[in-house]
Amino acid sequence: MNCPQEEGNSHGGQKRYKGVRCRKWGKWVSEIRVPGTRDRLWLGSYSNPEAAAIAFDTAMFCLRGPSSATHFNFPMCLPTLPQTNMSPKSIRKVASNAAMAVDLELAQRASEGSVTTVNESAVQVLQTQLSEDTDDIPGKNGESYLREEKTSSISVDDMEIYIG
Repeated sequence: MNCPQEEGNSHGGQKRYKGVRCRKWGKWVSEIRVPGTRDRLWLGSYSNPEAAAIAFDTAMFCLRGPSSATHFNFPMCLPTLPQTNMSPKSIRKVASNAAMAVDLELAQRASEGSVTTVNESAVQVLQTQLSEDTDDIPGKNGESYLREEKTSSISVDDMEIYIG
């Protein structure tokens, strides 16, 4: 199974997301480089590119903070996390859960034959999942795993994801 979005992209088709690539069997995967190292942080495998892009955006936010918003796939859909100094394992968990929530929402909408956009309902699922995941993050009690940054609260106005 090939990736229609990638094939179409060479002809000016669908948008290609940062940190996302398609496996030859049709799954979309996401990974990101950990700053200051040569290591890559595996973020997971998803059934659509938008979910993989959300995983990348969430991990980018956790690793580099809100100042890197220009590098996000969906800059209007930023997670609201209490901190950015998390371990790579915690970042992977938060990013994966956020992406899986969006993946599930897209799959449900596709099976229902709904409009092919994910709007505020998916954002609410994403925010709920992110806030639940930060309750058990190592480092919340002052331990620092990565560089420390102060972050401001980021509000999510709206997110639209179009399925190709």
